[in-house]
Amino acid sequence: MIGAGQAGLSAASGLARAGADFVVLDGEDGPGGAWRHRWPTLRVDDTHRIHDLPGLPFDSVDPTRPAAEVVPEYFAAYEREFGLDVRRPVRVRAVHDDPPDLVVETDRGTWTARALINATGTWTRPFVPRYPGTFDGRQLHVAEYGGPAGFAGERVVVVGGGTSAVQLLIEIAAVAADTAWVTRRPPVFSDEPFDGRAAVARVEERVRAGRAPGSVVSVTGLLRTPAVRAAQEAGILRRRPMFDRLVPEGVAWADGTTYAADVVLWATGWRAALGHLAPLRLRGPGGGIAMDGTRVRADPRVHLVGYGPSASTIGANRAGRAAAREVLRGLVPAAGRSGSP
Repeated sequence: MIGAGQAGLSAASGLARAGADFVVLDGEDGPGGAWRHRWPTLRVDDTHRIHDLPGLPFDSVDPTRPAAEVVPEYFAAYEREFGLDVRRPVRVRAVHDDPPDLVVETDRGTWTARALINATGTWTRPFVPRYPGTFDGRQLHVAEYGGPAGFAGERVVVVGGGTSAVQLLIEIAAVAADTAWVTRRPPVFSDEPFDGRAAVARVEERVRAGRAPGSVVSVTGLLRTPAVRAAQEAGILRRRPMFDRLVPEGVAWADGTTYAADVVLWATGWRAALGHLAPLRLRGPGGGIAMDGTRVRADPRVHLVGYGPSASTIGANRAGRAAAREVLRGLVPAAGRSGSP
């Protein structure tokens, strides 16, 4: 298994309970997956919800603590509770086909396996779209965000229509000289509680058809929390259409309108970190990877969790358990095979 985030640990616990022979390779320096890198101002009660991993409830004593501290502590406790064999830091370079095995090449040697569960998520692949022009100010992606203090007294353009964009825009507006929010499509706000299962089901339709998965927020809308409602009333969330180009002093639209800025913050999401699987040629003509459940159609030995419909915490749990069941079913009577250098 590659990756020890929410989906990876969920799958690993299922394999461990069945007594399977497996190993988890994780590129991080410690437990927590992508949560280790969340910005310091993100609190547990700011997230949609941290879902329990199978067999160990998540019980945050103080929901106002930084998620980057609380969730790694929970994941570490989970690894100890189930005695999971997580090797780290191990960075996977490539996965090759060597029938009947898969060969996993890493910076710490080579492993072979009859089946592979890939749970590498998206955090290591922040996405910044290309726009013409040049900008003399500072540009950064949300993955590099260290808190609002770094934007004090500056004019800031926040690009993106997701939850992260909204949360960070509200934070930055409290200290910035001015802010502008731009999105490709008009944002849709919802007063209904977040329905994770419905979101997972709708994203799953795209993946089953072999298309690239869309974001969860694209099918759920933005939750209108009390903080969001207050920001709307204060005029902070007044959206502008996407600009056409960067200019040295800021951004510009086709009608000649410009906005002078010191910083452009790209809250434009991430892409699945699957480059190490490229030698297996799993992608189809639609740009995505066609799947049945967690199993890749092009190579049934490979399961993807934390991809597409399982990129949310609720979807990750379900997919992890399903992948473990499918792997065990496919490898009976030999539950699996792993080797170390």
